[in-house]
Amino acid sequence: MSTPRKVNVTELRQNLPAYLADVEKGKDYYWCACGKSKTQPFCDGSHKGSEFNPVKYTADESKAVYFCGCKHSGNGALCDGTHKNL
Repeated sequence: MSTPRKVNVTELRQNLPAYLADVEKGKDYYWCACGKSKTQPFCDGSHKGSEFNPVKYTADESKAVYFCGCKHSGNGALCDGTHKNL
C-alpha cells in the first residue's frame, strides 16, 4: 500500500493556474484534465461520463514540479505558463 502523496498547493492567481507538488522518482501521478476534481491537480474520478480522462505523469526524479491548473498547457500535466496568456 502506498503512502498518500502530500501536495503543497501554491496559489499564483485566483484560478490556481499552477499547483506546486513534490513528486517521487518512479511514482505515477494522474493529473485532472476535466477541471472538476476536488483534489486538484490530481484526478478523483469526477470526469466519469465525460469525454475527459486523467493524464498519467511519471516522475523521472524526486523534485518539486508545477502541475497545470488552467488546463491549457501544451506540456501535458505540467505548467508551461500558458495561463499568462488566457
